Amino acid sequence: MSDWGGRRLHFIGIGGAGMSGLALVCARLGADVTGSDRADSSYMARLRKAGLEPVVGHDAANLPDGAEVVVSTAIGTDNPELALARERGVEPIHRGQLLAELCAEKRLIAIAGTHGKTTTTAMTAWALRGLGADPAFFVGGEVPGLGPDGAAANAGWGEGEWVVAEADESDASFLRLQPEIAVVTNVEMDHHSRWGSLAELHGAFVAFAGPARGLVVPGDEEMGWLRERGDEVADFDGAAPGPAELSLAVPGEHNRRNARAAIAALELAGFDGTRAAEALAGFHGVHRRLELKGKRGPVSIYDDYAHHPTEVRAALSALREQGPSRLLAVFQPHLYSRTKALAEEFGAALTLADEAIVLDVYPAREQPVGELAGVSGLQVAQAAAERGGGMPVWWLPTAELAERALVDRLDRTQGLGGSSPVLVTIGAGDVFRLGEALVSEAPAAEGAG
Repeated sequence: MSDWGGRRLHFIGIGGAGMSGLALVCARLGADVTGSDRADSSYMARLRKAGLEPVVGHDAANLPDGAEVVVSTAIGTDNPELALARERGVEPIHRGQLLAELCAEKRLIAIAGTHGKTTTTAMTAWALRGLGADPAFFVGGEVPGLGPDGAAANAGWGEGEWVVAEADESDASFLRLQPEIAVVTNVEMDHHSRWGSLAELHGAFVAFAGPARGLVVPGDEEMGWLRERGDEVADFDGAAPGPAELSLAVPGEHNRRNARAAIAALELAGFDGTRAAEALAGFHGVHRRLELKGKRGPVSIYDDYAHHPTEVRAALSALREQGPSRLLAVFQPHLYSRTKALAEEFGAALTLADEAIVLDVYPAREQPVGELAGVSGLQVAQAAAERGGGMPVWWLPTAELAERALVDRLDRTQGLGGSSPVLVTIGAGDVFRLGEALVSEAPAAEGAG
């Protein structure tokens, strides 16, 4: 075991899903941990609860003397803390490098893929916990029940021999990992600003899987390029137990496939698949993955992190399984580059709803300049309207406009219709706040007082 107690680590962007988990584990292992982020969040609250004191706002004064500096790809070169570190001759550590250091301490199950990796990672860690293996884990989302006393957690350091880690292809940081068991849920173009072609992305996934003695992949023909590695390969589409024997609390075929991938990985690691499946019966999902936020009158309001057409289709299909009388999707595209490349596909996916509202693009780290000039959510709305066969599609660029329209619709006009309507906010930006506002502002029932 490395001497983490002798290290001082400063995390720039400590409030992110991945960075906060790394900070918590490093502190748990004895490192002196500090950090900052531009805004407060639930992850920052969890850090404070663990005894850390993250600072809101970036300032050179936040950087302690003698500290190593940890950054993510989202941190720009103009960040004052990063600039000061470089003035001091401190070369920053990328979060992927630190994750690889931590994962090297145990036997690693690494889970990658364009879609489903967060939930599959959470399921694998959950099942291992249920099997008594007490794993370490790093998940790119908050998992209710994985923390102390049943609280939500995105990372932890168990005493067992295994670590389960979500492996991120968006910035190629997954290539730093050396997994014993590698899981690839699927591969599609998603991060168009990083990967120039599907062939380049395929090469990266082959390199990611290279060190693994065991590989878990889907059984479809399109994944043959990866299954040809020739080592120990498990096809999770054909993994036991089959759909009839798999009892899950989370809906959707995509979650059943995630569960089968987790079970197949654990079988390659030497665990009993049937017992792993039984443990997954108690798994209740990850925050922002088909998360029920509450109700407004008869309308059930969900939120989902989907930001690729395949994920949007999966989320809407899973909600369809519940038999809603009417399904309204509020979609916020994420990144101009992704919207430009996939506007038509997003529009087609949204036609699985009965009605759609499209917001403008959540820019994250991008600006609509150069080849991205003129890109907006309107292109998605137009594509949905063209493909929807008369389905109502609303272009409401801001969340404020959408909230006003929805409040009027839900409270003062005809509602959504039927006895069990569903509204779902979809996107990786801040669209979830819209659903939360609709729940918190719900009018009191008549006669309450």
